[in-house]
Amino acid sequence: MKPTFKNTLDWEQAQLLMQPAFIRVVDNIRKQLDRSHWQGTYQEIQEPFPGYQLCLTLQERSVMVNIWDLCFHVCFLNYEPSLDDERDRVVEIDLSLMDETGEIDWQRLETKTQRIVQLIFANLPVS
Repeated sequence: MKPTFKNTLDWEQAQLLMQPAFIRVVDNIRKQLDRSHWQGTYQEIQEPFPGYQLCLTLQERSVMVNIWDLCFHVCFLNYEPSLDDERDRVVEIDLSLMDETGEIDWQRLETKTQRIVQLIFANLPVS
């Protein structure tokens, strides 16, 4: 799914949030990998748009995680990627990640990112 925005303000807010969300997602993945038996590697992907996916492996098990989907999950409210649905969907910015002046609330961004990345690792198949 490719996110679309209701208006220019939402697009601008997404632009403000996406790079910091990407950095926090990658850093939190690294922290989880340091405590996990799973090994992680990144692969470049081109579809549905350029980005990266995380390939988690443990023995013969493998799980792929799209990094942009994790970033979208951090930045947008109720973001749920659908593998069967290629349609664009209008997304809603998680305004709780911004302070009253419109700047990033770094603590809330970190807290939400940690929670989302921890869920990925908590839901990995048991070896």
